[in-house]
Parts: sequence; C-alpha cells; structure tokens
Amino acid sequence: MNGKLIDGREIGKQIREEIKERVEGLKAKGYTPGLAVIIVGDDQASHTYVKNKQKSSVEVGMKSELIKLPATVTEEELLAEIDKLNHDDTIHGILVQLPLPKHIDENRVILAIDAKKDVDGFHPENVGKMMIGQPTFLPCTPYGIIKLLERTNTPIQGKHAVVIGRSNIVGKPMGQLLLQRDATVTYCHSRTADLAKYTTQADIVIVAVGRAKMINETHIKEGAVVIDVGMNRDEFGKLCGDVDFDRVKEKASAITPVPGGVGPMTITMLLKNTLLSAEAVYANQK
Repeated sequence: MNGKLIDGREIGKQIREEIKERVEGLKAKGYTPGLAVIIVGDDQASHTYVKNKQKSSVEVGMKSELIKLPATVTEEELLAEIDKLNHDDTIHGILVQLPLPKHIDENRVILAIDAKKDVDGFHPENVGKMMIGQPTFLPCTPYGIIKLLERTNTPIQGKHAVVIGRSNIVGKPMGQLLLQRDATVTYCHSRTADLAKYTTQADIVIVAVGRAKMINETHIKEGAVVIDVGMNRDEFGKLCGDVDFDRVKEKASAITPVPGGVGPMTITMLLKNTLLSAEAVYANQK
C-alpha cells in the first residue's frame, strides 16, 4: 500500500475560494472583514508565518493590519495595543503571534483579546464553549485537520483516533473535536510508555509532538490515516514532520506531507474564523 497524499495546499485553496466569495458578499453590503496581527521581536519563523497570514488575508479580500513591536516592548504596552484593536470596529479578528519574549505573560495576553475577536480560538471563554459543543471560534490547526479529514471523505464516526501531543493549541482541542464527531479518542504524548501499543490500534493517528521523524512504520497499522502536525528540521537541515514520511507512507492509506499538509489549513481556518466574526457583527447590526 502506498498512502494517498492529503494535499493541504489544494484543499486550503478550495476553502479560501469559498471564503473569498463570502467576503465579496459582505463587501457588496459595504462591510469589509478585518484581521489584525501583532508580532513582537525578530523571530524569523514567526515573521514568515505572519507574512503568509497577511498575504492570504489580502488574497481573500480582507483588510489586513500588521503591528510590529520590538522585543523590548513592555507587557503593558502590548496590552494597550490589544485594547485599541478590541475597540476598533474595522477589526474582526486579532491575533498575537506566539511565542512572545520571556518577560511577557502569554496567558495575560490571550485573556486581553476580546473573546469575540479571538480568531485563534485560545481565549478560555472560547475553549470552554468548544468543550461543551457550543458555536465558537475553533483553534485553527485542529479545525483545519477536521476539514482535511472531511474533504477527503475520511470516516471519523466510530473510528479509533490516537492524538500524540497534549498542547493547548493542538493536542487537547484536537481530541475534543474528534470526540464531538463520534470518534473514540486516545491521548498519548512524549512520555507515554509503549506508544506503539496504542498507535497500532488507531484508524487515525494525529501527531503533534515536535520531534523529527519520531513516528515510523512500526507505530502504524496497515491502512491507517496519518496526519502530521510537526514542523522540524532533519539532520540535513531539510523540513520534516514528526512522522518518518517515506517509511510510513508505504503502510498508511492516506498521509499528510510536510510541508504542504496541515500548515496551509491553519492559515485558511484563521481566515474562516475572521469571516465568521465579521458575519456575526454584521448580522447583529442589521
């Protein structure tokens, strides 16, 4: 078996076309969705992500605002910038690019963003709503993975899904979204004893642990669907995921590449959340 490639670039492009149509519909009514991104410091990876987010938001016709702050910015100054955006009616989504410098409390920053503009889906209010299945902004990476599974007609209901990773951004919410779609979910992580015991039982394996090529063919059962969230560099400096792609693709029925799998979907769902925010504001104003 040679696994079917799950092309996040192509699926993301399709969804962005749908978003663009809805943005054009709002603009025809004189209403433009707006996304503001705050970036602190000079982390190159962060700047690359932000550039891609901005480019994508402009492509779908949204207003895009970028606020660059030096690494020396105080926490209070950053919170003041967020407060300004909270009160700006032309901005429907606010994103503060993580990680932040060590002297800034990430939790305080997340709490400072108006939950109605929290298009990352990190605010405790939105996390709580997600947990109990209420409509809310879903965290972009898990949301994107659900869309990848849905758009490739991968059955979720009744399937056993193993999520490797327990971060608040990917692992924890990922399991919840699968659970809401009637999967049986097992959480594993870097300290799970005998990891293969769990992963070889899984119909769907989602890996978000941050270790290059940690998962190989011995961890996967024949015909499993494998979603790789990792973004690492291998010993040759080449981009790779948490899954040893070349070895696992022979056994999986479908697999995401790195790059070009989950990454494009994360940005796409950020745009979707911003659109939903703008549509909700517009509906309330009518």
